[in-house]
Amino acid sequence: MTGIRDILDARRLIAHQLPETPMWSYPVLNAAVGVEVYVKHENVQPTGAFKVRGGITLLARMADRGRGVVTYSTGNHAQSIAYASRLYGVPCAVLMPDNPNPAKVAAVEALGATVEVRGATMVETAGHARDLADRTGRRLIGPADEPDIIAGVGTLYAEMFAARPDLDAVFVPVGSGTGAAAACLAAAALAPGCRVIAVQSAQAPAAHDSWRLNALVNRPVKTVVEGLATGSAFTTPQAVMRDRLDDFVLVGDDEILRAQRMLLGEAHTLAEGAGAAALAGLLARREEFAGRRVAVVCTGGNAGPKELARLLAAL
Repeated sequence: MTGIRDILDARRLIAHQLPETPMWSYPVLNAAVGVEVYVKHENVQPTGAFKVRGGITLLARMADRGRGVVTYSTGNHAQSIAYASRLYGVPCAVLMPDNPNPAKVAAVEALGATVEVRGATMVETAGHARDLADRTGRRLIGPADEPDIIAGVGTLYAEMFAARPDLDAVFVPVGSGTGAAAACLAAAALAPGCRVIAVQSAQAPAAHDSWRLNALVNRPVKTVVEGLATGSAFTTPQAVMRDRLDDFVLVGDDEILRAQRMLLGEAHTLAEGAGAAALAGLLARREEFAGRRVAVVCTGGNAGPKELARLLAAL
């Protein structure tokens, strides 16, 4: 099981590759929410999302990098592994389900990885990825059940709690759950008084329902928020969240869009839907946290053309 030592080791490991990301409090946003909000800006990472921390950590620790890697993802995890693979000269193949975001496909290919579109759902795509890894001898990298990825993601929370050990809570968006699991591990060691609250779209509640039911379940994916469009839960993040997560909030896609508009207008930040979900969760619980210090993680800014069109239409 990943622990705080793994997170701190990962922080030292990636320090020369990724500088710390900023965390700002915006007076206009604070006034609008009624909470002292700190926005952790993972949208400024070189891939536009927090997951690059995990990709670099995993590839840096991989002993047999010459064999190459295979992964599957709708976008940000794919970019993370592709970026790290380019960094370490590792052949990388990425499989995506049907109708992927063209901007994310282009980004992955620009990083030197090959992209293959296979499968109507992420479950089908995962099966094709396993088959490809078996045929080629490449290392299969899953999106969540990877201790090194969780340790790498945990570095953002190590940064957060070093800067603000007095936070009352942190809201974390959940797709696969690596971010929430990492937040739980870091908070337990570095900020035990800080509550960790996960947020997921009500239109894709697999991780939320698995946590509530204490069992891994699948759920239909009806959300338009790409980074949260996960129809299944994952064993490793769920095990950590089950032990340490304080609460789990579901929000609607319309609430996430509202949070995107607020980040754009009040915090000068373009967030993809998943990157605004944490703020949407806080807005749903704003009365409970009135006047307190709360962090929200803007996990990414990779909004595609359709998402940008929705956001502009809502302004």
